Amino acid sequence: MKKLIYFITFLTFLFIRSDTYASTGYIEADASARMEVSTLAVADQRAEVLKNYLEGFNSPLAPFASKFVSEADKYDIPWTWVPAISGIESTFGKHIPYNSYNAWGWANGEYAFKSWDEAIKIVTKTLKERYVDRGADTIDKIAPIYAPPSHTWAGKVQYFIGKIEAHENKADQLPISI
Repeated sequence: MKKLIYFITFLTFLFIRSDTYASTGYIEADASARMEVSTLAVADQRAEVLKNYLEGFNSPLAPFASKFVSEADKYDIPWTWVPAISGIESTFGKHIPYNSYNAWGWANGEYAFKSWDEAIKIVTKTLKERYVDRGADTIDKIAPIYAPPSHTWAGKVQYFIGKIEAHENKADQLPISI
């Protein structure tokens, strides 16, 4: 008798079942559906980071931070190189021959540029054309050509590059206000 009840119950569920479908909560779209992808542009903060870093040294180069970045981008060299070299050569332009705008020690300080703007342009272009394009594509390779008697120049430039990059990383961690 028990077997008969189980059998009848089984047949009842078998024939009197309702179709149940899982629902994912999504609506199926037809062929005319379009998907829009939007991207959020991240602002290039390199100039602001460099400006803040240079201001920490009371550098006369701070107002030209965006020029450093744009010239580096134009000549496809790291944006930290030219400011870092000025750090080792003149404490970021603070210790230069009067009115020379020569923060990079060119001609042992005897070379004079007309302005900071011109100096940044010429130094960046020269690094690209006379160093990087000729195979001196790292600070270590540039050092024996740029500052031949010094065995510590590259390390000191790398030190300032690291400090500028660390300053950049600090800026990445700042809270965003909306």
